[in-house]
Amino acid sequence: MSNLKKAVWAAVFMVLGGSLAAFAAYKAAPSMMIISGETGMTFDESVAKLEQSIKDNGWEHAGTSRLSDSIEKKGLVLGRKVAVVKLCHPEYALSVLKSDRHLSALMPCSVAIWEGDDRKVHYSKMNTGLIAPVFGGNVRRVMGGFVARDEHKILSIFCGAGDACTQG
Repeated sequence: MSNLKKAVWAAVFMVLGGSLAAFAAYKAAPSMMIISGETGMTFDESVAKLEQSIKDNGWEHAGTSRLSDSIEKKGLVLGRKVAVVKLCHPEYALSVLKSDRHLSALMPCSVAIWEGDDRKVHYSKMNTGLIAPVFGGNVRRVMGGFVARDEHKILSIFCGAGDACTQG
């Protein structure tokens, strides 16, 4: 086989392999961007324990929005409870806002508590450890390091239910 044919075949396989890898990453990305698991508690207990864990870990509880209540006040029916618990660490926020103010759109950090169709209660949050490196620099250091580590500690209250203990 000539060197030209070998080069063409190598190029074809490289393009094919790259395309398959890109497709696999595209399909896997949504499930990797959100950390989710069961709380092993009731809805109200999950919200209360999370709010307390935020404070116990030196963060500020920046409020809880009960989305299902807001929907029902408008006469609409979701049929399941959903809340978003907001948390902020002022020192981390200051560091990011000094270097990357446009990322205030991602603040404060949030954890959703929600009832599934099976009535089990779940939590979900953005995977800051995975997303932060995309921004690089100070955001990678603060969000990908300190914030991801602290959020893991805060969510450890749900460890009895499983995956909160395995997420890093």
